[in-house]
Amino acid sequence: MNISDAARCLFTSQPGISKQIRLLEEELGVEIFNRKRGRIVGLSVSGEQVLSIAEKMLNDAESLKKIGDAMSAQDVGNFVVAATHTQARYALPEVLKKFSAKYPKVAVRLKQGNPGQVSQFVLEGAADIGIATEALSVPSELKAIPCHQWGRVVITRPGHALQKMRPVSLEHIARFPIIAYDREFSARQIILQTFEAAGLAPNIVLSALDADVMKACVELDLGIAILTRLAFDQSKDKNLSAIDVGHLFPSSTTYIAVRRRNFLKAYMYDFIEMFSPKLKKHAVEKALAA
Repeated sequence: MNISDAARCLFTSQPGISKQIRLLEEELGVEIFNRKRGRIVGLSVSGEQVLSIAEKMLNDAESLKKIGDAMSAQDVGNFVVAATHTQARYALPEVLKKFSAKYPKVAVRLKQGNPGQVSQFVLEGAADIGIATEALSVPSELKAIPCHQWGRVVITRPGHALQKMRPVSLEHIARFPIIAYDREFSARQIILQTFEAAGLAPNIVLSALDADVMKACVELDLGIAILTRLAFDQSKDKNLSAIDVGHLFPSSTTYIAVRRRNFLKAYMYDFIEMFSPKLKKHAVEKALAA
């Protein structure tokens, strides 16, 4: 809201910025900014709507530039993928290895965050695609395309008492301290709702943002953890054991989020197909047009 700062960023004068704002407001017939004693103090209600449309116009302009880039260089460029920790740690490494071998001139950047942040990165244009399991907030400008489903496992230390309780039930699990995902993750809500539906109150003693931290806490015997099968690798998690509880909890769906008005280069479609072979280019285009 500082005209002087705006003028410096645009390498122009402060009066020039003020004049352009007045001309735009006169043309639209509304006040974009709220003012107090001649100073801008915030956006008006109309200004919020103008800003939203302006951001879409800028995104469309950026997409036009990408079309030109795509025609001139099909295998060169930058590619930003936003993902949750679990996807970045367990699902993406092999895909990135395959992608980099095919497109060595494409610079890939990973942006990690919780599901809400992943959606926001894509919505704002800070990422080309987003990958998360559940909890993707999907405004109308985004399309979330389902691509994988994962059952759940309970992670314990080897020899844990729960390992001897077969078949494992919700009542058995509720007897032990539980390490859960943070409240930003829908996996936590799914697990809590499953216990509540059975009339049980789980003892959540610790919350964490990613599966690796949760597993480290299990190793320290702070409790047990309920994770998607994706987050457990027996060859690497040698100090832990997993119990299949897919029959007790709903499965989770991994989604790829794409901004509807964004232009995807050929190698971006290729990346999506590498991540989920069923999502070929025509399938993605059909989903975005729906």
